[in-house]
Amino acid sequence: MTPLWRQPSNGSVTAFWLHRFLTRQHRKGPRVRKSTAAVVPHLKAGAAWTATAIWNLPRNILIVLLVVYRKLVSPLYGQVCRFFPSCSAYALESVTVHGAIKGSWLAVRRLGRCHPWNAGGVDHVPAGHREWPEGHTPTIVVLNNPDQYLSAQTDGQGRNAA
Repeated sequence: MTPLWRQPSNGSVTAFWLHRFLTRQHRKGPRVRKSTAAVVPHLKAGAAWTATAIWNLPRNILIVLLVVYRKLVSPLYGQVCRFFPSCSAYALESVTVHGAIKGSWLAVRRLGRCHPWNAGGVDHVPAGHREWPEGHTPTIVVLNNPDQYLSAQTDGQGRNAA
């Protein structure tokens, strides 16, 4: 036998009250919006920003270390790298484009190729899946790939910049 509240409603007042009692709608009272409900979107945005910052923390730490190396130690050696871009510029671009783990792996592979028996040459970072907003491409990516970024620019007289 099917319970009364699961039977199709025939308009009976008893079925209505029984359904209301069993679903506890009589205890809920009027819907009152909680005062914290207006804060929830801001908390979600803050939580998303915090999660992104924590996710990017290893990459940002490596970028800071590579920039400090390029500013302090790299000028002491001068232009001795057999590759273009230099190993530190390659590492900085690979960490910027690919993240901490894959970028570090690419940088270590590049350092492994840097030995006296290698002829060197042009060795660009493999293309990543990151898309940069218009005008916000990192400087290291532009400097290491002049053929892609500078060829689109022109000087004041209409000539290509590259």
